Amino acid sequence: MGRIPGSKKKRMWIHEGDIVIANPWEVQDSKAEIAWKYTRPQVEWLERKGYIKY
Repeated sequence: MGRIPGSKKKRMWIHEGDIVIANPWEVQDSKAEIAWKYTRPQVEWLERKGYIKY
C-alpha cells in the first residue's frame, strides 16, 4: 500500500500494473510513499536498457 504525497496527489493517478519508485516507511514495512511514477515511454526505455523485466 502506498501514499502519494500532497504535492503530487492531484496530478498523479496510480493504477494496477504501473511502474513506480516507492520509499518504504520506517515504522511500517508494509506501507510506502510513492516518489515517482514512470510514463509508458520511460518504462519502454528501461526495458530496452535491461534495467527492468516487465
